[in-house]
Order: sequence, then structure tokens, then C-alpha cells
Amino acid sequence: MKKTPLLLCLLLCISIGSFCQVSNKDSINNKDTSAKKATVPLRDRNMFGLHIPRGLKMNSDGLADGYIMYAVPNSSLVYLLNRRGDIVHQWKGNYPVLAAYLQDDGSLVQSALDPDFPVFGFGGPYGRIQKISWDSKMLWDFEYANKEHIVHHDFSVMPNGHILALAYEAEPYDDAIANGRKPDKTPKSGPWLEEIIEIEPQGKTDGNIVWEWHLRDHLIQDFDAKKANYGKVADHPELLDFNCKGVPLPPAITQDSMDILQAKGMADRNETADNRGADIFHFNAIKYNPGLDQIVFSSPNLNEIFIIDHSTTTKEAASHKGGRWGKGGDFLYRWGNPQNYQRGDSTDRQLFGQHDVRWIEKGMPGAGDLMVFNNHLPGEIDFSDMGNTGSNYSAVYEFTPPADKNGKYIIEKDKPFGPEKPVWVYMAPDTLSFFSSFISGAQRMPNGNTFIDEGARGRFFEVTREGKIVWEYLNPYRGDIRKPNGDPVSPVPMTYFSFRANFIPANHPGLANKKLEPLVPQPTPFILPPPGK
Repeated sequence: MKKTPLLLCLLLCISIGSFCQVSNKDSINNKDTSAKKATVPLRDRNMFGLHIPRGLKMNSDGLADGYIMYAVPNSSLVYLLNRRGDIVHQWKGNYPVLAAYLQDDGSLVQSALDPDFPVFGFGGPYGRIQKISWDSKMLWDFEYANKEHIVHHDFSVMPNGHILALAYEAEPYDDAIANGRKPDKTPKSGPWLEEIIEIEPQGKTDGNIVWEWHLRDHLIQDFDAKKANYGKVADHPELLDFNCKGVPLPPAITQDSMDILQAKGMADRNETADNRGADIFHFNAIKYNPGLDQIVFSSPNLNEIFIIDHSTTTKEAASHKGGRWGKGGDFLYRWGNPQNYQRGDSTDRQLFGQHDVRWIEKGMPGAGDLMVFNNHLPGEIDFSDMGNTGSNYSAVYEFTPPADKNGKYIIEKDKPFGPEKPVWVYMAPDTLSFFSSFISGAQRMPNGNTFIDEGARGRFFEVTREGKIVWEYLNPYRGDIRKPNGDPVSPVPMTYFSFRANFIPANHPGLANKKLEPLVPQPTPFILPPPGK
């Protein structure tokens, strides 16, 4: 999720208007990511889907057999939706849910927003991972939220029931400087680095961390030759340049100004004048591949996805040796923005603020390829003074990482990781009518179609390989969870958003022998008051 309500308000200012249907293109020249001439007036763009008809928009024959599962915004509910637009089941927890994944026994593993976590007040932290039974009994409620660490954004459930979770790791300012971070890139509080933890659930509330990986162990920099991790960045694509461009620090402000922003609801509860910009890499998606024993994750701030080896021990994961591929916890593969390791320029960039990277599952068309929601491709018009959304647009990419016969990822000397372009792309023919600058996701379906979650709008749709839309639904629901002090959460602009909706095949073991009839009565849709009310 984007970092501040202020940014979302800026996006809203240039996005309010009507909604248009979209179609597809087969391919895109990734050396030129400019949008075609706009056919939708910019004033009619409505990224958040405000004040438009919602619910089932299109239903066709020949759809993939299954259901859509998504967390209701500002709610502890997760809904299961059939293709006729009916809610057929709901799970109810105790805190707002960000993402949920169905298990073979019908339970959910979900992220839940802890009401009082410290320090990390923006950038997608939630603090709790829970397991909820089919009939909404709390089976496990694990908190990982303190002054040093917090789980955030996404997680992946492994076949053995363990959970791989993204977490922020607070890095003191002095430690960051000692690791070669440039002072002008470092907030006074120090940056938040990233870690991946593997949690073995224990009892009702406990968990053992049985494996971990820390980004701080895989950094390089060419800024300060006196530091141990100094080196030539282009010679080490397996490491992350600690000073690669990324997102710049926001302008400095006083704490008094920050207090005013918080009082107006334009800053998050733990945001301070000193920690603005601490979320420097902002990992936002993670998936586990059990066949490869590898982990893929995404950094929209770096406009790259990365793959690491999970077959290592924790000790090996902190090093540059060991594991199945002999590289310890270093990157086995990365793709999207080779400028980050000084093996390309802006014309080589493929990804723009992407989300939800995942392998296409075994048995699906395109199995083994990677799929990613490419959020923020640049259009012809740059409205950088208004949130840079002018004619920017979104696309879904499927791409094939080059590998040798043994499965080792290929990179040529002095060149970036391939491929040069995706093998399949979905975007709207006018580009503008399909756009979510943040969150969102995409998933290959058993029939070869692709399920897409256009997150900002809460729009779910299915497209064929040729890009024809064959099913479409806009979430009409929103909850009424209040702030800790009892104040309501403003529904504008993120009224109907969906961080991570998922297609659930009808033959999923978690649905076996379950009653899947429309709830009576159906939940009451949320109606956004007219503008000005």
C-alpha cells in the first residue's frame, strides 16, 4: 500500500470521474513504455471507483469453475463470492484483514491489523498472522510487532503449514551509515530494512521462527571505500546496492507540522518528522515455490522482483555460500530494473511499482513462469506535480526467467538478467481505463484465463489469453471498524479497495463438502454518500 493518506488524496484529485470497460493487447515493446494516445479524458479517470454502479457487471459462459475470495475493506470479514455475484460464505475475525489464503481444511490464514503496534505507522504493517476455521473460530493468533520488527504486507503459507512472512527490521541511523548508506538518503530515525521469517505455528498464540533471511547481509555500496561491503556494484548483481536510486526521502518538516497532519488525518499514527521515508525498499509480495525451494518477493520502490534460495540454513542465508545453488542468501535472480545494479539505463526498465509477483502453478497454462501486476507504467503526459498519475496505466505481465538445463538462472557477463520482454501482457486498449497505482494482483486460472484484482477500485475480472473480458465484478461492500478512539475511518478515497483477492478453483480441497449457497440475506452494500455530503 502507498505510504500516506496525503498521496492517496493527491491521486484522488486527478482520478475522480466515470468508469470504462477495458480490453487487451497481446504484447508491449518494453523499450518504449509510453501509453498510446489517450481515448479516455483524464478528467474522467476514477482510480478508486467512487460513485459508480457496483456488483456483478458481466457473466459469460465458459468461465473457469470457481469462486473469488477477498477481504472486505475496513472489516474483519473475508467473503467467498460465486460467479453470479452472490456471497456464499464469510469468515469473521476480530481485526481488519489485509490478505487471506484458503487452506485445505477450509480455514484461512490471514493478516490482521494489530490495534496498537509501535513505531511502524505506515507502509503496510499489520502485526498479526491468524488462522480462522471455516466457522470463524480463532485457531491461532500470532503477534510479531514490537519496536524492532513487524510483519507487513504479504506472507506465503508453505506445504508443511509454516508461514513465510515479510517483516520490517528497524536499522539505527548509525548502523545504516556504518553499512555505507549515504547520509542524505537516511532518515534521522534510521531506515527500515527487510527480513523474511519462517514461522512454525505453536499452540494458540505462539510461533517458532525456524528460518530467517535479512537484507542487511546482502548489501553492497560504492560510496565509502572504508566500509566492509564496499565494491563495484555492476560486478555483483547478487547483492543490493544500499544506495540505489529508489524513492527519495520526503522534504524535512518539523514535528509541529507532523502533528498538524496527524490531527487532520493526513499522516499515520506512528509517523514522525524523523522517520518519514524510513520504508526505503517497501517489499510488498512474497511467494514460495516448493518444487524449487525458492522464494520470490517484490520491491515496488526498487521496481524489481528478486528470487532467493530457501534450501539454506539460517546461517547460510546470512552468507554468500551454501544451499542448493551455492549462493547462500544472495539473489539467485532479479528482474525489472537493471539500473539498480548498474547494468542498464531507463530504456531497460520493465517494472513500475509492481505488486503480487507469483509463480504460475503446476498444471496451469504457463506453469513455471512468473506473473506480476505492473502498477504504474508511465504514459505520455507527466503530471508529476499532481501525484504523477496523469496518463499512467497498469498492465499484467507473464515472463519466463532464463535458466539452463539444471535450473540455474542465466545472466551474461556485464549484461542484466533477462528476459528482454514478457511472453504475455494484458492492458486496456486505451491503457487509461485499467489503472491501479498501488496494491492489486493477478493469477493464472485452470482454463488459461487470468484473474485480475484491480485493487484501488475493488474490481475483479477474468480475461482470456486474447484479452477479452468474460467476467467482471466490483466489490460493493465495506465494513465499519473504528479507530482506537472510536472515530470513524474516512471511506474516501479507499472505499472499496482490495489488497489481494484470489480465485479459488471449485475443486479446491478447502471447499470439499462445504455448503456454498448464497447467504440469506446477502450482506448490505455500502453506499458512498454523494459528493459534498
